[in-house]
This record gives sequence, C-alpha cells and structure tokens, in this order.
Amino acid sequence: MTQLAAQQLDSIHSMLSAGHRNLRIERHSLLLWGIGCGGIILFSHYILTPEQIPALGVRAMAWLILLILTVSGIALLDWHLTRHVKQSRDEAWSFIHRQVLKVWWLLMSVGVLLTFATFFYGGGYMVFAAWVVLTGLGLYVHGLFSEELLEWIGVLIIAIGIGMLAFTLSPLMSQWLAASTLGLGLPLLAAMLDRGTVRPIGLRLAQSSGWLLCVVAPPLLAQQFNSIDVPADAPIISLSEFIRQPAKQQIVALPAGTTIPVKVDISGDVFRANDTAVLPLVLKQPIEVMMDKGQPSGEWRYPGEKWLQARGNIWVRIPMIKIEVAPQTGPEIRTSLEVATKHQTIQ
Repeated sequence: MTQLAAQQLDSIHSMLSAGHRNLRIERHSLLLWGIGCGGIILFSHYILTPEQIPALGVRAMAWLILLILTVSGIALLDWHLTRHVKQSRDEAWSFIHRQVLKVWWLLMSVGVLLTFATFFYGGGYMVFAAWVVLTGLGLYVHGLFSEELLEWIGVLIIAIGIGMLAFTLSPLMSQWLAASTLGLGLPLLAAMLDRGTVRPIGLRLAQSSGWLLCVVAPPLLAQQFNSIDVPADAPIISLSEFIRQPAKQQIVALPAGTTIPVKVDISGDVFRANDTAVLPLVLKQPIEVMMDKGQPSGEWRYPGEKWLQARGNIWVRIPMIKIEVAPQTGPEIRTSLEVATKHQTIQ
C-alpha cells in the first residue's frame, strides 16, 4: 500500500470517527464546573461549619440550599454560554447532546442529595470521593459520544475516587485531592481537548499520565510541606500541674493508664433525654496534647515523635451494635468501639 493510499485511509477513518462522535464539550463548561465544584470542596471546612451553625438539621438545610444554588447556577450559566457559542457557529443542539447534558445534571443532583443525606445517615468521609466518581462518570458518558480524551480522563477520575476510599485517605488529604481533581483537573482537561482527533494509544497514555501527575502532585506536596505551628518553648507539664495552673500555651503529658471519660448525651424517644451516659476509656500508651488558653489546640503526639493534627488522623468506628436479653442480667446493648490513628505525620 502506497503512502498516499494510507494517508487517505487515515483521513477517511478520522472522518468516520468524527461522525460517530458528533458532540462537542465546550471548554468553558469544564472551567465552570471544575472551578465551581473544586472551590466548594476546597473551602468546605470554612463555610457553614458546626461552630457557625450548631444545629445539625439547620446546617444540613443550609448546605442543601448552598449546593442547589451553586449547581443550578453553574448549570444555567453553562447552558447559556453553550447556546451562545453554538449560535455563533451556526450549530444546532442535537438530540444526543441534550440527553447527555441531562445525564450530567442528574449526576450532579445525585451528588447534592448524597451530601445532604450524610448529615442524617452518616458516611461523610465518602462525600469527596463520591463527587469525584460522579464527575468521572459524567465525563466518561460524554466521551462515549464526544472526544476520546474525555473517556480516558473520565476513567482516571473514577479511579481516583475509588482509590480515595480504598486507601482510606485522611479527610484532609481527601479534600485536597478532590479539590485538585476537579478544580485543577477539569480546567487542564479543557486545555487538552483536541476536538475528537483520533490519536495513537501511546499518545493517549502520555496525555493521561501527564494529567494524572499534574492533578496528584499538588495535594502530595501540600501534605508534605504543610506544617503545624507548635511553640518550641512550650513547657511539658503533667495533667495535675495543668489543672492547678493552666497557662496560655502548654503541653500536657497524659501517661498510659489515664482514664478519659466520654460523656454521651442521650436523645430520642426511647431513653430519657436527661440521662448522660459516661464511658470511661483508658489510654493504652502515653500521649502529649498541645493546649492553648486552657483548651486543646488540635495538635498531639506520642512522646518523642512528630506532631499530628487531630482532624484527619484519628478514626472512630462503631462496627457492631447488638441488643441482648440475658436471664441473669436482663436487657443490655452490646457494642464495639474502635479508635485508631493513621499515624500520618506532618512535617
């Protein structure tokens, strides 16, 4: 086969492929959804917090309203800009394009409802991963009728979301990775679009690997260089000394065997609401807690080791709750409590 014939066949193949993939995702769509959703994820711990809105139900409704306004606002702006661009190119909305757009809106709506549900049914540690997976699904579905690159990146985004759960990343690392995947990954994908051009597998692998590196590197670097400000001259004192004379900044050493009572407020319509249960927990090994103005500042460590932040490094699980009625003891509730640390140090 001559070189000219091969080029003609390649041109025909590209034309047929472009005919099958007749949709076009606009660059502004990826920019709007990426920056909007990524920004919400990145600053989610600074807005509508439990300190700002203590009531769980009110806080859940506030987040629902915020997410509805954000998602619907982005969707309307995206639709308006896309319509304007299509009119300027004298293009019409195809039936498939409308259906794919509805699928994308449906996936974003599922993310909003899932986030709202976690306030009442738990599973908040999965929220960031769920948003990443839903975004990846939307891009993959769009890529089936549009550009091949969207399929590749969509699969990678789904894999990132699954990996966030499989490797049990800390909440802080999950937040950074999700914000980077959407806030940085989608705008970067917008710059990589090639309008459905058929590319060799090797080039697609190189593009996907470069995209993945650009998305994963910032959270890893942020984790590496994120430091906590613990005064080097803060004195280490015992718990009894702290009780007698608390100062502005102190490190309280709690020896192994220290009993820490966990007070549980009871509510609902089964048990009396004015009863407060106390669960005495005993430290398995000594720890040191940083105190600021008489209150824990959020940093702690094992003696001689590096400081850790409490948020994201301590996991509390209740694997089992069982109700029993024994002839000797009567009715009782048996449960198991697992409190563990991921031991991820912050340099």
